Amino acid sequence: MLAVDGIDLFYGASQALRSVGLTAGKGKIACVMGRNGVGKTSLMNAVVGQHPIKQGRIVWEDEDITALPPYERARRGIAFVPQGREIFPLLTVEDNLRTGFAALPRSLRHVPDEIFELFPVLRDMLGRRGGDLSGGQQQQLSIARALVTRPRLLVLDEPTEGIQPSIIKDIERVIRLLADRGDMAILLVEQYFEFARDLADTFVVMDRGEVVLAGDADNMVEADVRRYLTV
Repeated sequence: MLAVDGIDLFYGASQALRSVGLTAGKGKIACVMGRNGVGKTSLMNAVVGQHPIKQGRIVWEDEDITALPPYERARRGIAFVPQGREIFPLLTVEDNLRTGFAALPRSLRHVPDEIFELFPVLRDMLGRRGGDLSGGQQQQLSIARALVTRPRLLVLDEPTEGIQPSIIKDIERVIRLLADRGDMAILLVEQYFEFARDLADTFVVMDRGEVVLAGDADNMVEADVRRYLTV
């Protein structure tokens, strides 16, 4: 389980997170929702180690990882699919996937067949440059690259952003399948309410750097959540 406990995060003198907490369990999908600029990406950056926190702690699989750099978190099974995909546009699809090898022992440095079962389109595009793919294909590549690391915690920051509806359904199917296997915790940032609602086991809603709503998805009140999603 991931446990984020009372974390504060600053950019210079500006406070982005205020005593934020959440949990994510294996076999479960925890969704973080909120408008643009409320601290969702800052929270993801804190979890994966891309920005230090001022206060609080982050625990993964009973280990306090608060002070660990990103590469050590990756070695402990934490994978990140960032907002905007951030694939390498001049590298081929195959080489993009191989960048995930850095966090793995030498014996595991191969692309699992499961990647192409989840994203069949990538098998036919291994020799194409990442920048030549459509936005939806790049998003699938970004998720696939994270899965190459064999994560036990998968962090996805707005995977539906700028993606056509057919690909959104494919991504939803893959996320649900990964959770149903029971060996992976999934932390998902999303503004598209229906997508989050259909996937979430637990949810957190943020506003101005704070958690304002949280609980099990079964107890989610749509009107209350939507109030914090509309501009």
